[in-house]
Amino acid sequence: MNDDNYVSPLIERVRAAQIPEELSESIILRLDQLYRLKESPNFLPELDRVTKYVDWVVALPWNKKTEDVIDLTEAKKMLDENHYGLTELKDRILEYLAVMKLKSEQEKGEVRAPILCFVGLVGTGKTTFAYSVADALGRKIARIPFGGMGDPLDLRGQSRMHPEAEPGKIIKALRAVGSRNPVILLDEIDRVTDEGRASIMGVLVELLDPQQNQAFVDHYIDFPFNLSEAIFIATANNTTNISTAVMDRIEPISMPSYSDEEKVVIARDFLLPRALEEAGMKPESLKIESDVWINMVRPLGFDAGIRTLERTLKGTVRKVARMIVEGKGESFTINSGNVKQFLPQW
Repeated sequence: MNDDNYVSPLIERVRAAQIPEELSESIILRLDQLYRLKESPNFLPELDRVTKYVDWVVALPWNKKTEDVIDLTEAKKMLDENHYGLTELKDRILEYLAVMKLKSEQEKGEVRAPILCFVGLVGTGKTTFAYSVADALGRKIARIPFGGMGDPLDLRGQSRMHPEAEPGKIIKALRAVGSRNPVILLDEIDRVTDEGRASIMGVLVELLDPQQNQAFVDHYIDFPFNLSEAIFIATANNTTNISTAVMDRIEPISMPSYSDEEKVVIARDFLLPRALEEAGMKPESLKIESDVWINMVRPLGFDAGIRTLERTLKGTVRKVARMIVEGKGESFTINSGNVKQFLPQW
């Protein structure tokens, strides 16, 4: 087979792709140089590397983006459906959306959103609230977990000079969502390792600075990508381990802990119906009397969030599912006399 059959399709892919002209010319020049080396023993390994690079470049959403659909009534309805309480937080989000809507109506071009950082204890709904904000805007969302991250190259990617090099998490996220203006969720930015904290915070400064993120350069792609239209939302358990330079670029919003009364409503109206549906059970399969909900809310003592509560309910639902399958009944009611029988054992 003629080696030209390997290179020509790549050139055609690059020419047909909607990528920056300067980048396209650079890749085609490299492919032309590669073709001249077709008799070299390094030809095929280099062809593999260039092919992988072309695959990444043409798959990136250089010009693809979603149109914002900012409807405050629908946004409030969506937030209320997904999150109980949190009235002040919802009001603040709706205020941000209102400003974005006014700016989009008055100005042509980019509309910059504030960079929010939801700060709160584990299980208070920081991540799920970020997803709801993306839904309210009609934007796609890309989550980048920072927990345990220790190398800034995880964000920036590696140079193609290194064997097995690949792009960083930012570029991977953009390719996954197929949009250049998604909501990018920077999850748990306070949980990076101590060794890599300073350098990772340096990358975050560039990502979150409107003057710098319009030309973000991943080491693997090695060409500026415009992130200025992306909306960044960060989450953190606390701000102690976040650098001053990063804090200067974000607007921290506290996520309050849930009271026992709020947890009862969340468990009864949201978590239990969802757990029953996920287990393939009908709503009437399990009833919980009102006076025993406190045992469900605090099986292990105080918890700021609802994750322990959610695990408790799912464990209870599994116990009931087994009893139904074993023919012990079709529906069950948990009361003060039998609650310990249904609570999961830790």
